[in-house]
Amino acid sequence: MESKAYNLAHEKNPMITLRVIPGHFTTSNFHISHFLDVSSMKSNATVARNVAHELAMPYLASAQIDTIVCLERTEVIGAYLAEELKESGVTAIGGGDISIITPIANNIGSLSFQSSMVGLLSGRNVLLLTTSISSGRTLDSALDCLAYYRSNIVGISALFLVSSANPELRVNALFTSDDIPGYQFYSSRNCDMCRAGQSLDALISSEGFTKI
Repeated sequence: MESKAYNLAHEKNPMITLRVIPGHFTTSNFHISHFLDVSSMKSNATVARNVAHELAMPYLASAQIDTIVCLERTEVIGAYLAEELKESGVTAIGGGDISIITPIANNIGSLSFQSSMVGLLSGRNVLLLTTSISSGRTLDSALDCLAYYRSNIVGISALFLVSSANPELRVNALFTSDDIPGYQFYSSRNCDMCRAGQSLDALISSEGFTKI
């Protein structure tokens, strides 16, 4: 499995690479043909700064962004993204700092925020940042949560996007499934790899993978 791994460089910024491992992977609900390792983008300061620079581009003409909501441990990127936006003249209401906040997830995947954070969401211009968008379930949960708090969503950014996910939404993504030849995404009950007798290699989560 790992012997087949390769690095995919971002077309505009070769400092940003996505480690791709072909195989047969499962989440709690889906089967996927490639594991996408984005750990360096989230934890390496130099890489995260480059990621933030690229993700900031579509928003440089925005009048205001008040809050960046970070999902799946993207807070380091979110902090650099706020710096990039501020340096380019994008400010919060009243010219204040752009806030970086993270929701709380319960055991069924619903999201909420601490009461002390509500003032950073209600009536504010919010940029949503996440690691990947595949089935769209996590994104839908986040959007429902932000709608509850009456946030104004001014953008959605992701490190990776399955091209077929939420086609009605505009997502600014560094990489998409179109960049990875042979990338497939199945429901666990309707998987071509399973039907072909291909054994599962690993269980994946936002933290990485566990070999089976």
